[in-house]
Amino acid sequence: MQKTNYGALTTLITVFFFWGFIAAGNSIFIPFCKNFFHLDQFQSQLIDFAFYLAYYVGALLLFAYSFIGNKDLVGKWGYKKSIVYGLLFSALGAAAMILAVNGNTFIGMLLGLFIVALGFSMQQTSAQPFAISLGDPSTGNTRVNLGGGINSLGTTIGPLVIALALFGSASAVCDKEITNLPLDKVITLYVFVGLLFIGAAALFGFSKKVPSGIIDENQEKSPKALIALLVITAILILAFIPVFMSYKGEGMQKIAEIQATISTESGRLSDLECELKGKSGDAATAIVTEMDGLKEKISPQTTVIGELKKPLEHSRLFWLLIALGVVVIGLPVCNQMAAKNKAGWGAMQFPQLVLGMLAIFVYVGVEVAIGSNLGELLKQSEFGAYKASEVAPFIAMYWGSLMIGRWTGAVAAFSMAVGTKKLLKILAPLIAFVIVLSLTALAGHNVAPLKWYIVCVILQMIVAYISDDKPAKTLLYFSIMGVIAMIVGVMSSGTVAIYAFLCGGLACSIMWPSIFSLSIAGLGKYTTQGSAFLIMMILGGGIIPPIQGKLADIIGIHQSFFIAIICFSYLGFFAWRAKSILQQQGINYEVNNEGSGH
Repeated sequence: MQKTNYGALTTLITVFFFWGFIAAGNSIFIPFCKNFFHLDQFQSQLIDFAFYLAYYVGALLLFAYSFIGNKDLVGKWGYKKSIVYGLLFSALGAAAMILAVNGNTFIGMLLGLFIVALGFSMQQTSAQPFAISLGDPSTGNTRVNLGGGINSLGTTIGPLVIALALFGSASAVCDKEITNLPLDKVITLYVFVGLLFIGAAALFGFSKKVPSGIIDENQEKSPKALIALLVITAILILAFIPVFMSYKGEGMQKIAEIQATISTESGRLSDLECELKGKSGDAATAIVTEMDGLKEKISPQTTVIGELKKPLEHSRLFWLLIALGVVVIGLPVCNQMAAKNKAGWGAMQFPQLVLGMLAIFVYVGVEVAIGSNLGELLKQSEFGAYKASEVAPFIAMYWGSLMIGRWTGAVAAFSMAVGTKKLLKILAPLIAFVIVLSLTALAGHNVAPLKWYIVCVILQMIVAYISDDKPAKTLLYFSIMGVIAMIVGVMSSGTVAIYAFLCGGLACSIMWPSIFSLSIAGLGKYTTQGSAFLIMMILGGGIIPPIQGKLADIIGIHQSFFIAIICFSYLGFFAWRAKSILQQQGINYEVNNEGSGH
């Protein structure tokens, strides 16, 4: 059995930490840009979508290069150099964003963000198979889990460090504080982010522990796969054009006019939300009373806005469903065609990869969708009628649940005695839970409603234990956990439902590495091509969440979570089907690795 290269793995997971930390910088920079450039909703949508589009385009360009140059670019450079170049490319994007803000050019800022995300696409395409290659392939998912756990730690710590640096306090930052940031502070922040990119590139590039990861094989041309992906891309573009253009239509102009008439009251509401933070007693009561009065005053206009939005939302939902259909129908059709004649299809000839592409699409989609729609759910009366300022600890726990689960899965990446490993599998998630609670409390939030969430963490620990670090079994059991949690959430209300939806984070936590390991197993020389195809499917984060959002406007936010049930159900199906396909190909990732010293 191939031993794990711990020296290289340590360096790689350090880079994973930087990625998480840098993402926290974007959480400040992007809201600032939306205000600084006075963006309308159309432009805001472009910013939000640019991130996911860049992943798709970046991976598609890598594949197109391999077709034209007859060599896989990542394989030619090697995993090590590809990650370094990706980090430097992202640093270039950070510089472009700084120049754009200085020059007050929105297009330049959008281009800079796109370049940053293109760099991420290169890094992710290389990092996932690289982590798997640093030891026995059957335990590759545990190494990717370790990287994900460290990445989540960076994402958790990052906002607090950045808040301290920019605002002098670790307390939660509201949008009003972000938008009022001085320009020089924001530029300093992104100079720091750019330097982090360069520092991570230097750390990785100059490390002698990290192998080159070069795969020096001529790549067979895959014209049919390229044509299929270009056709899918063209239809996706045609589907998204009316979605984006709807933000420029007459209906949106009327909405903007009404919003302008209530801008003073809306601005005052935002100010009061910031003032409410840290207040208690009579002072808090006075602020809440004023907020209620403002809401009552603007209620008629918001009702009119809602009526104007209805036809727009129906139209956007239709086109988003077209985009969804192109992916979920188009990819299986491609694989069916490849089954009849493999020539020209490249990695797409492997059913585990094509089904895995759909799994990544669905996984990223459901993970982002739950997090994006949770805040609106918590504002409903049957879920506690939480104010916008009170939702933050629940959102933090949802994303923190990803770290909790990943820390559980990461334990298996280390070679240690069976007893020690079992003990750490108990301690790691509990420590992660305490860290998330502590950091949330440090940010000034009330964590009392979350204390019994530890019961859900313990349930996740049980599921992780019976999964036994096997990728197919892990994905299947966590998918079942996700389905059950979402059904409980949809069928109930109050704290039980809230905890159930938060469990979506625990269910998602260690799915990515399992999907990745199962999808690229047995691909051989097509491994990096397959990895690029998987990274393309991060696009799901730009399609599934808005579909749920549009559905919520029609059937209600609570019932819209049935989307998550469908997503987790497919992920369970993929786990079962991928195991069967791999066994037919003579690959078995379900052997017992416990205490194997990998």
